[in-house]
Amino acid sequence: MAASSRAQVLRLYRALLRESQRFSGYNYRMYAIRRIRDAFRENKNIKDSEQIEQLVTKAKANLEVIHRQV
Repeated sequence: MAASSRAQVLRLYRALLRESQRFSGYNYRMYAIRRIRDAFRENKNIKDSEQIEQLVTKAKANLEVIHRQV
């Protein structure tokens, strides 16, 4: 993974976690954080740049959903 895409993925990961902290309900908050961590751990060994771009796009869409729900 190129350094720029690694940095992009880390920024996205932090943004997802930060936005998830804003859920008012404890159960929603912990569920979102657990799902984000699990998804990033599950996909940490992917090297294919096309697949990484698809996952980043999906994560950005999920960030928008979280932002709207909070």
